[in-house]
Amino acid sequence: MNDNDLNYLVKSITTSYAEDVATEDSCLDGLPSRTEVETLNTILRRLLFPGYFDDAVINSPDTEWRVRDLLIAAEQRLRRQIALSLCLDTCGELCEKSYNKAGEICRDFLSKLPAVRKVLLTDAQATYDGDPAAKSVHEVIFAYPGIFAITVYRLAHELYKLEVPFIPRMMSEHAHSLTGIEINPGAVIGGHFFIDHGTGVVIGETAVIGSHVKLYQGVTLGALSTRGGQRLRGQKRHPTLEDEVTVYSGATILGGDTVIGRGSVIGGNAFVIESVPENTSVSMKKPELDFKLRPVARKE
Repeated sequence: MNDNDLNYLVKSITTSYAEDVATEDSCLDGLPSRTEVETLNTILRRLLFPGYFDDAVINSPDTEWRVRDLLIAAEQRLRRQIALSLCLDTCGELCEKSYNKAGEICRDFLSKLPAVRKVLLTDAQATYDGDPAAKSVHEVIFAYPGIFAITVYRLAHELYKLEVPFIPRMMSEHAHSLTGIEINPGAVIGGHFFIDHGTGVVIGETAVIGSHVKLYQGVTLGALSTRGGQRLRGQKRHPTLEDEVTVYSGATILGGDTVIGRGSVIGGNAFVIESVPENTSVSMKKPELDFKLRPVARKE
């Protein structure tokens, strides 16, 4: 490419920015950073599970100092990212008002970490109790994708409740990209939550899940229809699973009015668009297998 061609292309692209809704806010003092949000996920996991994701020695004399340093690092990163997200959401410049608001949100969010940690320990225990392949709760925390996705979800959910734009979804999509498990931060999920294997699990924004619920890979808790697009915002679009429900692999449960009653079991590959009473098993009819002999070419 010669200089003339390059100059023309540069001009064409930069001119198009002014016509693009995604880049029209040229006054913004930067955008939220994916890298910073991913780093934040790591810092917060270190706070919630000390010693698992760094070289910290639990209950050592410097434990309180380590926690203090991690909290300061989390607050500094999160405050700026929230401030940038608030500015982007309102199409304004990064200003003192946004930064002060971000500081208030950070304090509220960080104060929730002890409670988040408490419920995450129930998730880890439920995962160990429910999986005979798990050798210990330590292995579950170290290595299980379900716990990673649930941890990030529970953190993102707290920011979602504080009405932080962009950041909760960025956090959850980071976990989604690494685990194949998509949990919208708006979903409401009780304790002792277990996702086994996990790949392909999708949990929509308005889903409500009770306690002691178990999901297997490929489960979708989705909307019956999204044809209405933005007109459906704020409406209950995704199903409710009451306590002690089990949903096996490949099952699809759709609709905001769909309620799966306490203690029910949804079998693999079931397609459910209506409510299920308590303590009910739902399964697909056994498929009919068709066996045919294949002609075999015999060698001479």
